[in-house]
Amino acid sequence: MNWDSSALYDTYKYAHNVPKRGLLVDGRPALSRIDPDKVARYVLLMVRDPLCAYDDDPATQLAAELDDAERIGESGMFTTWSGTHQGVPVTVVSGGSGSPEAELILHELLEFTTADTFVRVGGSGGIHPSVDPGDVVISSGVVRDEGMTQAYIPASYPGVASYEVVVAMARAAATLGLPHHVGVTRSSDSDFCGVGRPSVGGYFQPWHLDVLETWARAGVLNGDRESAAIVTLPALFGKRGGSVCSVADNVIADRPFVAGAGHRSATDIALAGLVVLAEHDAAVTASGGQRWIPGLR
Repeated sequence: MNWDSSALYDTYKYAHNVPKRGLLVDGRPALSRIDPDKVARYVLLMVRDPLCAYDDDPATQLAAELDDAERIGESGMFTTWSGTHQGVPVTVVSGGSGSPEAELILHELLEFTTADTFVRVGGSGGIHPSVDPGDVVISSGVVRDEGMTQAYIPASYPGVASYEVVVAMARAAATLGLPHHVGVTRSSDSDFCGVGRPSVGGYFQPWHLDVLETWARAGVLNGDRESAAIVTLPALFGKRGGSVCSVADNVIADRPFVAGAGHRSATDIALAGLVVLAEHDAAVTASGGQRWIPGLR
């Protein structure tokens, strides 16, 4: 039996009309227009989210903190920069919100570049009462309550973050002394009824009223729209995914929304975490492939 799922493409009757690797414009991936040769191993994925209180496009804003930053892609849909942080090559991409938008950039990064580590840096809402606005959640796993990843694999497939990414980010957060939690995130397509918040005119259905309590009782820490995509798709294709999100509010705990709360901390943790991860990856290479087991040295 052939376990290569891409082999099914060869039996696809429309294969002659659908490029196997995706669309190109002027030799570059069509949706991002990135220069694949300039994409770093480590990629931070950001959303143009006004709730995070950015002063500029988030990728452009973060690129100002990198050394030797160069814009390597601009499509109107995505803005991409590459540079270095403490000597570690980093690419940062900004785009729209939600798993469907994350799919578009992940496809081009996974298909056309050698990047192998993808970390979401964004905002979220608190779910568990232990999480305060200004805290940061490092996702160990994600409840895949959105639709895009279920188009790839059934919902029973776990949305598990790379343990190496989780450990690196947690170590960085602890070293920086920033308030953080490590645990489960829930991703949803809906940002209103689907997360237990009223829609137009206070619209609700009875089953929406218990959404927050249901997931809080299960120990879920926070909710967003992208983390499921950014841990699941890389895992499906043998890469590493993770998520580091600031928390702007917590409805269930009666803690009001504060635009941008904790987002500077999330960015600092992500950048410092990549340095920790790069040091680990260099040690793995030097040791001939000995992987990092948390708790062991």
